[in-house]
Amino acid sequence: MAASPTASRTRVPVAPLLLTQGDPAGVGLELTLALWAGRRQVPIPPFMLIASVATVRERAAQVGLCVPVVPIAASAEAAAAFEDGLPVLDHGHDTKSFAGHPGAQGAPGTIAAIEMAVSLVKAGQGRAVVTNPIAKSVLYEAGFRHPGHTEFLAALAADGSGPPPRPVMMIWSETLAVVPVTIHIPLRDVPQHLTEALIVETGVIVDRDLKRRFGIAAPRLALAGLNPHAGEGGALGHEDGSIIAGAVAALQGLGIDARGPLPADTMFHARARAGYDVALTMYHDQGLIPVKTLAFDDGVNVTLGLPFVRTSPDHGTAFDIAGKGIARPDSLLAALRLADRLTAGARAPGASVP
Repeated sequence: MAASPTASRTRVPVAPLLLTQGDPAGVGLELTLALWAGRRQVPIPPFMLIASVATVRERAAQVGLCVPVVPIAASAEAAAAFEDGLPVLDHGHDTKSFAGHPGAQGAPGTIAAIEMAVSLVKAGQGRAVVTNPIAKSVLYEAGFRHPGHTEFLAALAADGSGPPPRPVMMIWSETLAVVPVTIHIPLRDVPQHLTEALIVETGVIVDRDLKRRFGIAAPRLALAGLNPHAGEGGALGHEDGSIIAGAVAALQGLGIDARGPLPADTMFHARARAGYDVALTMYHDQGLIPVKTLAFDDGVNVTLGLPFVRTSPDHGTAFDIAGKGIARPDSLLAALRLADRLTAGARAPGASVP
């Protein structure tokens, strides 16, 4: 059974959700505009967008959406502005980007939006960061030095007293939640990167955040085997018995409900999913294929391990359809709703509880 966030309690005034622009040449801006335009038919939690006001207005005109864009000077203005228009905090960079035509000239605004969102949430002026998709290759052209979006967020989250927090990617849906232990590395390199220590560290972070963020008192972790049939007793590989089984035992020794290694080909049918809250898979596609098959339109990328909530749609920039007004906003909607549910009790600065 997939992890479910803590149920919403009595509402008090809350700080806004902070939505970053993503790559301005991708679909993020038009998905954001479409959600605001359809808010009467499909309710969404109020949010503010960090982007170039001019670029947002240009994209609205391009995709034929009549959305009033309301420039704001501070996040405290977002809630009042949201009913009448899309509140946009300008990051001060002229993106000079066209839908479907990415370029390094858009990178400074993309980076600035992420930096501003993290700064605001750390200052208590936002309750969660929701990020529209970026293209790492575009940022690399502009000199971006972080491996990816998540690592950049972790670096920004650091408080200077020690190393940055260790981020863990979880793809969450009501149907299935998965955490890949190794992520964006070639398949041939997975066995060299997969260690007992890495699995245990990942499992500890997952267990902690399912408790504190999702309200699951005793999370159930199911660990997939690396090899077919979880190694078939060593006949099909040694990693399952020597690495993954050791990690399961270590997690159990820490009081964590962990089981495995389990054959990955029998972990994801309905009866199997009922037996755990999250699946830890040993490599990227082992976990993302089943979750995207079961929840392609409403899966959410959640970063565990950070001192704040961060969610993101579980899709990319989709440059090939950007500007055509045909991209579906389901995953961005799910990301905003999940961020809202995970931070429903976060009060705005100075707000009093009735």
